[in-house]
Amino acid sequence: MLIAKLREALICFKAGRVTLPYPFAPHDPTPGFRGKITLDPDLCFGCGGCANVCPAGVIQVQDVSQLVRRLEFQWRRCTYCGRCEEVCPEKAITLSQQFETATDSGDDMVMRIDVFMGPCQRCGRCYTPPTPLDRMDRTGFRTGDGGRS
Repeated sequence: MLIAKLREALICFKAGRVTLPYPFAPHDPTPGFRGKITLDPDLCFGCGGCANVCPAGVIQVQDVSQLVRRLEFQWRRCTYCGRCEEVCPEKAITLSQQFETATDSGDDMVMRIDVFMGPCQRCGRCYTPPTPLDRMDRTGFRTGDGGRS
């Protein structure tokens, strides 16, 4: 019994160090690592597809008013499966390389964004808001002579 334990210890010592000195030395994740979810609120138009496919129920969608849709992300429930990133049509959700998410406050693990929903003047249903360039007033930029004033 003692000889078997000594043989096992000898094998382990020959293997050398197999762990990373992580807290004392930086550790960069490998490519393809699925870390903390990041959201670009300028790209999100509030379709709610991410909330539909999330198995952990991290994302909740609430219509605050006719014009505002709120998306609330509860990061503490996330399993980092990446399904929300796959289904997002505008690529507003991405999985970052960040993996250190420990905190002493639960509020740090909640993110809320409000998305403006532009209503149709005829039917009242919401549509994707125009880009900032499309929101600019188009009249008065050029005259009818092809831009020559």
